[in-house]
Amino acid sequence: MALIVQKFGGSSVRDAERVMNVARIVTDTYKAGNDVVVVVSAQGDTTDDLIEKAAEINKNPAKREMDQLLTAGEQISISLLAMAIESLGFPVISLLGWQAGFNTNSVYGFARIKNIRTNRLQAELAKHNIVVVAGFQGLNRYDDLTTLGRGGSDTSAVAIAAALHADKCQIFTDVEGVYTADPRKVTSAQKLDEITYDEMLELATLGAQVLNNRSVEMAKKYSVELEVLSSLNPVPGTIVKEKIKMEKMLIRGVTKDTDVALITVIGLSDNPGVAFQIFSKLAQRNINVDIILQSVGRDGTKDLTFTVSQANGPKAVELVEELTVSEGTKITCETNVAKVSIVGAGMESHPGTASTMFEALYAQNINIKMISTSEIKISVIIDTEDADRAVSAVHNAFLPND
Repeated sequence: MALIVQKFGGSSVRDAERVMNVARIVTDTYKAGNDVVVVVSAQGDTTDDLIEKAAEINKNPAKREMDQLLTAGEQISISLLAMAIESLGFPVISLLGWQAGFNTNSVYGFARIKNIRTNRLQAELAKHNIVVVAGFQGLNRYDDLTTLGRGGSDTSAVAIAAALHADKCQIFTDVEGVYTADPRKVTSAQKLDEITYDEMLELATLGAQVLNNRSVEMAKKYSVELEVLSSLNPVPGTIVKEKIKMEKMLIRGVTKDTDVALITVIGLSDNPGVAFQIFSKLAQRNINVDIILQSVGRDGTKDLTFTVSQANGPKAVELVEELTVSEGTKITCETNVAKVSIVGAGMESHPGTASTMFEALYAQNINIKMISTSEIKISVIIDTEDADRAVSAVHNAFLPND
């Protein structure tokens, strides 16, 4: 007997037909002799609908109250799925995040899991119940409901798998696995049989929407083997693990991220510590900075360019203005930009990877604004209108359609 954790996203449970489909997948796993814990997201666009309802009442509601509201979406999902499983004749119980033992910090809207008290989960499994858990949520030390941020249900599932030492954690989506590019945009995209944690983490961070990056970080930390597969088409998916078989494939994926704001500070003082002051201030406000480019100092000044998410763009500009108000600097914020990236552990030992990518962009007359590299990825900032064309061109350069 194995312990299997299964997670289903909002599209997999968006209506009654999909909920019954998920119930059959879960009960088939249970009938095979496994213990099963199921983690579910809110149905379809429920979370977005709740956000819109809040905006009708208050344009700037307290984050605590937003968490109170948004946790309702998963409560609906787990109840409906439990009813569906019950209708098929199987023992089942649904649990909210706090009932399943999720303790988080107190950062409303983007809480992090501190620990999971597994007593209730283990007790229900001992009764041979299928346990359906609300993803995306937990409880802080003030007994307030908290949410884990977008994609938090993936993190919930991996956390349960780690805490219970599950044999497998399956992430069910509306695609059949992890692809080398978005198959809806790139017809030559190839499904991967397996991928490393590090490669998947880069893809998730750089815009691939198959897995939440925090869930991959946790899976790597606790050696939880993930499988990404379709809830609609019963075919083998993609395994995410520490090591994979050696293959000839150099690039594992090409991604696009349009949630980018490009901030440029011109005429910044060339004194020591200026960059530290700016980025420490951003960090204090929980603003994550991605690509950073600083020019060589000249005439006592330097230029600094960096990227943040679009939502954090205005706040980042405001904070930089506060720090540089007396320097006469010029600050701009561009939001019509996108980040296109290639990821693959193989590129580290293959000279010419960057030139191949840049040649593909040059052939399409696509201008590069910024470049960032690491051992397993290369990212470029370009105009948003060129993003889809760039992904196709770069993908074809490395993974031509045979």
